[in-house]
Amino acid sequence: MKNQVQLIGNIGIDPEITNFESGAKKVRFTLATNERYVGKDGKRTDKTFWHNIHAWGPTANYIAKSGKKGTQMAITGKLVTRKYLSRKGESKSFTSIEVKNAVALS
Repeated sequence: MKNQVQLIGNIGIDPEITNFESGAKKVRFTLATNERYVGKDGKRTDKTFWHNIHAWGPTANYIAKSGKKGTQMAITGKLVTRKYLSRKGESKSFTSIEVKNAVALS
């Protein structure tokens, strides 16, 4: 089985760039995707899903230069889940998408 995600959506916040002492670069942002359907009552309904996204290296550089809030972007990547302890000592998990390829569409 392969861990692969493909999405087309709009960037929800300006990408946040982190530069590390090693020279590595990471970019984080949210991506909104929409689903449109017709309900039982015949009304058209839009549902928005928010995805946490991050990218490294050349892909991060491309997104930092090409993306801003509202930009439509196509991404391909993989799901990554990280576990951590909350301030209250509770075990939590956080799932995001690590981008391998990105193309700005607007």
